[in-house]
Amino acid sequence: MLHNYLKNISIVLASQSPRRIELLKMLDIKFLQKKSVADETIHAEDHQNPRQYVCRIASEKCKNIADEMDRDCLIIAADTIVYHEQQILGKPINETAALDYLSLLSGKTHAVYTAICIRYKAMQYSVVERTSVTFKKLTEQEIRDYIATGEPMDKAGAYGIQGYGSQFVKKINGCYFNVMGFPIHKFYQLIEKIFKG
Repeated sequence: MLHNYLKNISIVLASQSPRRIELLKMLDIKFLQKKSVADETIHAEDHQNPRQYVCRIASEKCKNIADEMDRDCLIIAADTIVYHEQQILGKPINETAALDYLSLLSGKTHAVYTAICIRYKAMQYSVVERTSVTFKKLTEQEIRDYIATGEPMDKAGAYGIQGYGSQFVKKINGCYFNVMGFPIHKFYQLIEKIFKG
């Protein structure tokens, strides 16, 4: 069990995400929370390699916090993106961007990538998960009504599968928790690798 591996270790979550906080608490993991600032600028070449992009951002988030903490702390950072038609869709910068993102995803299947990066005793470990998500065909009114809830504005791809956005998801192929922003099974595998060798 995860909390057995981690119960005597100081843990820092380098994230402000309510979803990641909720999931770690669900797993009975005790942690401190610190906001990590990373340059999340998407460069042209990043659209060709979404795995590399999320790994880079998660790594930067982890490193920013690691520089402030004791080396015996276990630091957890993550980054999630939506990827569709060779475009990385991060958090929308405004409602127009949210409308564009949701219109692009309407009636189609896209990929969600999350990278988890862990720093422990000066060693760094990373893992990436990919999930396919299929949306129903959305009307413009549905999109505008959803944007009016405010939910899309702090979510990669402009939707949250655990909230109002769940109404639009026809099916997923892969890890549900990955779409929430924290693939629990991949995290478990990573912790096993670190502590069991």
